Amino acid sequence: MTDFQATRARFRIPDGVIYLDGNSLGPLPVAAEERVARTLTAEWGGQLIRGWNSAGWMVQPRVVGDRIARLIGAPAGSVVVGDTLSIKVYQALAAALAMRPDRSVILSDSGNFPTDLYMAEGLIETLGRGHVLKAVAPEEVEAAIGEDVAVLMLTEVDYRTGRLHDMAALTAKAHAAGVVTVWDLAHSAGALPVDLAGSGADFAVGCTYKYLNGGPGAPAFIYVAPRHARSARPALSGWMGHEAPFAFDPSYRPGEGVERMRVGTPPVIALAALDAALDVWDGVDMADVRRTSIALCDLFIELVEAQCPALELASPRDGTRRGSQVSFRHPHGYAIMQALIDRGVIGDFRAPDILRFGFTPLYIGEAEVRGAVAVLKQVLDGGLWDRPDYHRKAAVT
Repeated sequence: MTDFQATRARFRIPDGVIYLDGNSLGPLPVAAEERVARTLTAEWGGQLIRGWNSAGWMVQPRVVGDRIARLIGAPAGSVVVGDTLSIKVYQALAAALAMRPDRSVILSDSGNFPTDLYMAEGLIETLGRGHVLKAVAPEEVEAAIGEDVAVLMLTEVDYRTGRLHDMAALTAKAHAAGVVTVWDLAHSAGALPVDLAGSGADFAVGCTYKYLNGGPGAPAFIYVAPRHARSARPALSGWMGHEAPFAFDPSYRPGEGVERMRVGTPPVIALAALDAALDVWDGVDMADVRRTSIALCDLFIELVEAQCPALELASPRDGTRRGSQVSFRHPHGYAIMQALIDRGVIGDFRAPDILRFGFTPLYIGEAEVRGAVAVLKQVLDGGLWDRPDYHRKAAVT
């Protein structure tokens, strides 16, 4: 059994704060402070440019990738880290489309995170080959899979509601129709068990600053199924994805396997923080995380519906059909969330009307759930949210 009391001690959370926003930005792992300091002083400061070899900076993307692979059901050597999630979406989608040159439809759902859809639109325009993006309601995805579809591109857990797609079933249906799959694990990795290899997924991408606690702007990862690793076409042929970067050849030759999906120079300091953050997972069983997460979310829903009837549940009620978050609707959701944050309960808001709360057993327990609902009830019962400053939208919501 995972010792969640021990994992809680490995995070720095301010006193008096109930942090229910790890689904947007994970808190600071204590180990990351020392690790980043060492990278700055002993490695960069002491070794200077020699650190690329002596401190292992050059191999960080695949070393850290292997650590993430364990958490998403991927074999060693199939995940590489670097760049941003938008870039990784672009790479995966471009490679997937190249595998089906005779088809034109990219199938997604209307609940997908906007950047995934934006990247698809931009790629379609760049290619200029008549591709179309078709976004249907989440519950209509399975029926929309057909032989005109080139790529099924989905985010496993809906960022607004937490709705969970059945990766194995949809991947099987896609493959039966000759469709290549791209899965976005931004709200899955570190939140619930993922089995990329077992489900047969072709490509997957994800960020590391949410449930993996890599820090703001932490680099993203990309997975390429081993069966595709030597043939996947890297649309962004950066020098780090070259077979021999320091040969400085005038023409591009793709690197071996998933290494070809590297693009730019590794963000060494960010990767050091992420690597330290992943230490927390060494003693954690994802089945324990999932079971506890569902219990915490169920308790939160029960208490909110009993004590805060003005809020409407936006997430699936069945815990097996949602990720590690719970969302409620209210016409003044933004102001309510600001009032909560002002009182030490930190969640976030997603337009147009969703209050979003993330539950991470690594540092959240039943006491935090009950405490958060008590504050929420005070805010609603007392109309404490209805202040002009709480209605004023900040740049980040």
